[in-house]
Amino acid sequence: MAILDLQKVGFKVEGTQLIKDITLQVQAGDWLTIEGPSGSGKSLLLKLIASLLTPTSGNIYFNNQNQTTFHKVDYRKQVSYCFQQPSLFGQTVKDNLLFPFTIRNIAFDEQHAITALASVDLPKEFLEKDIKTLSGGQKQRVALIRNLLFPPSILLLDEITTGLDAQTKDIVNRLLVGYQKKGMTLLSVTHDEREISKADHLIQIVSGKMEKSHE
Repeated sequence: MAILDLQKVGFKVEGTQLIKDITLQVQAGDWLTIEGPSGSGKSLLLKLIASLLTPTSGNIYFNNQNQTTFHKVDYRKQVSYCFQQPSLFGQTVKDNLLFPFTIRNIAFDEQHAITALASVDLPKEFLEKDIKTLSGGQKQRVALIRNLLFPPSILLLDEITTGLDAQTKDIVNRLLVGYQKKGMTLLSVTHDEREISKADHLIQIVSGKMEKSHE
């Protein structure tokens, strides 16, 4: 059974059809890569899957249950979205890593946070680091591990390696491969030709429609 099932999903704004009749099944543990021209609807599709937007037609099923039947917070704990431009809040890295514990009403586990930092080659001293002093690559790594402190069933990655140097890309991709091996399902939007060439499963979105699927 597919962990994610999209049935004729569409999204229309003010008469303009931005996503058109996308039907797609993703199996648990798969890594689906989504490519296509800029403005074709790739990020929009991820936002629909993440419940950040609501389809205007069709249905999205997670574990055979309609997305609309979930409480949004509960759903997003299981289907987690990582933005292209990392959005950090508060003053420190710790403020950001505290958040996943807070929404679960769980006491902050500092050692768990330090281990997460180490997984993306950041030292424990980063917990108290002012987010305004972080580089773009450091912000992206903090945003990513914030999503992974409590691993979701599905992780949605919206061009998160864009603009990163080769070393940081390798750090990020190494971490993601590890989580996939543990059974996490990943959907990633990318323009990176290297990532596209290595994709296990690949679809192409053009003008809001799924044009190609490569297994």
